[in-house]
Amino acid sequence: MKSELEQKNLFNYKEFSAKEVFLDIRNYLAGRLIGATRDEVLLEELIKLIFSSSIVKNKLDNSTLSAIDLANLYRNSFKQIKEKYISLFAEDEEILLDPDSIEYIHYRIINLNLFSLQRDPIGDAYEIFIGENIKGQSGQFFTPKNAADTLVELTQPRSTDKILDLACGAGGFITSILNYFQLNNLTNSEEIHNLIDNVYGVDKDEYLTTLAKIHVAALTGAVPNIKCADSLIWDKSKLNGFEEKFDIILTNPPFGAKISAGSKETLMNFDLAYKWKKVDGNYVKTDKLATNTPPQVVFMEQCIRLLKDGGKLGIVIPESLLSSKKYSYVVNYIIKKCKIKSVIGMPDNLFKTSGKGGTHTKTCLLVLEKFTNEQVAVDNYPLFLAEAQWCGHDSRGKAIPKDDLPSIVANYKNYKEIMTVEEYSELGFSITSDMIENQILSPRYYNPNILIQSDKLKNTHNLVRIQDLIDEGVLEFQTGDEVGKLAYGTGPIPFVRTSDISNWEIKSDPKQSISEEIYNNIKIKQDVREHDILMVKDGTYLVGTSAIITNYDTEIIYQSHLYKIRVNENIYNLDPYYLLALLSSEYVQDQIKAKTFTQDIINSLGDRYKDLLLPLSKNEDKMKEIAAIVKKSVFERIEARELARQARIDVLKY
Repeated sequence: MKSELEQKNLFNYKEFSAKEVFLDIRNYLAGRLIGATRDEVLLEELIKLIFSSSIVKNKLDNSTLSAIDLANLYRNSFKQIKEKYISLFAEDEEILLDPDSIEYIHYRIINLNLFSLQRDPIGDAYEIFIGENIKGQSGQFFTPKNAADTLVELTQPRSTDKILDLACGAGGFITSILNYFQLNNLTNSEEIHNLIDNVYGVDKDEYLTTLAKIHVAALTGAVPNIKCADSLIWDKSKLNGFEEKFDIILTNPPFGAKISAGSKETLMNFDLAYKWKKVDGNYVKTDKLATNTPPQVVFMEQCIRLLKDGGKLGIVIPESLLSSKKYSYVVNYIIKKCKIKSVIGMPDNLFKTSGKGGTHTKTCLLVLEKFTNEQVAVDNYPLFLAEAQWCGHDSRGKAIPKDDLPSIVANYKNYKEIMTVEEYSELGFSITSDMIENQILSPRYYNPNILIQSDKLKNTHNLVRIQDLIDEGVLEFQTGDEVGKLAYGTGPIPFVRTSDISNWEIKSDPKQSISEEIYNNIKIKQDVREHDILMVKDGTYLVGTSAIITNYDTEIIYQSHLYKIRVNENIYNLDPYYLLALLSSEYVQDQIKAKTFTQDIINSLGDRYKDLLLPLSKNEDKMKEIAAIVKKSVFERIEARELARQARIDVLKY
């Protein structure tokens, strides 16, 4: 017969992750408590029990306490906690939970290692209770622990460094910093207290800064230097005791086009909040304030501004800041102010916490080192790039065993200078600063597989840029038109959309066909001819998909998300069918994928198609052979399609 204690703890919570335990507790409290179903209130009660459990655990023996006695033990222990942390808890604050709820939580948390910096279960509790409600609406999301740990590892802080997180939220980066020091044998309490004095946090959300203080205090026994203030204003009266400049800044600032970066008065103090124009290949600031500057832009400038010369910045930012044409001036600013140490592309589910929770925004981990005055004109230097495919959880936030970040960190530590092509992998490769193209720092733009393939192809193929072929009149590119949904189904003329391009064919949907009147208004402008190629330029997964226009397809209108490509007479023996094969080849498709970035929610190749390299075979007979195979393949399928269409018509004839 099991003891009463064993029966109460039948479910061994050591076998479950802290997140699963806290989710269980959250659901229990939400269903039980009357008048206190807000997650913030429930979390406050859980925090009191977590703090008190350190005392309760030492007072428990093998005897079984009733729910009332256990609750009293927790209440008395919390009085001691309040005396120790007078800045964290009000003098009249009490545990509000009933004895049954306290008992329920006790048997679920008592076997967890709640005060481990390495595992940080308190951070898990914060994410479960308030992760979606508090931060997503302000453009900020809890930084996954492995991402925070990675940036700390890459910046390699020293125990004497002054370290800042200027969007500290609930203290995730600060606990990662302290964990880094602990793993590096700074383990005694005196050293940890000294380290905490060197770590600073700022956030303008008072509730979150309180949670951050509690977070760090629970794990270390010391209250950290965390203030509630606006990092962009940097009001010294509110940040008394803070350093003027910092050795290291580690942060995940708010991001999003719809999030306000601050008032006009605040933004006027930032160079990057103004409009910039390109003059002779360089970017020049104007005197006009830009409209709707997103917070990640001005936070980047503030981070660089607050760094000491030679200081390091580790920051989580949207990939668009490093790849979008509209932010080229920001990358130009970064390159002029800092040495780029590392850029790691993250999978788009990094910030997904559940099926609906979090965001699919693709992000990068960026590490910079601020130039000293002597380094401003630094010569060409190597930078480390990587593209993670896995981040330890899936698109629903569920933990999975695949995580590329430890391998990337290991590769970074082993990398010294520029790597050879043979050493390249997506989990670590290098380029030199003079290889940065078009102010783009996204790692996947410099996909190492493309460099490896280029190296292999150069002996048998001529690698020719599409822009050069356009300049020589070999190729013409044109985009299509939109007709509006009201035009759908008004006539017999196919309106070709991205989803109609498949396996080199156009498979138009009759429901989207348009009237002859609309067709006649646009056909001259579109000028569709046999042997033209349509290629998808925008979309979720179809970018780069191509089809060729046959004699059956010339009476169409194609939409604006498609390129029409025409091959003119040329000295390269390039014909449309060979080009169709080239555009579909692994080498060109890898380039298209590398140059496709998110723009206003959808993926877009934009005008980066001009930089695609086409591998034209040096063997003319081989080119003709491939073109003939493609032509035969296309026409056999088209003829089969037309025969089937005709059969459907003939079957109804008398």
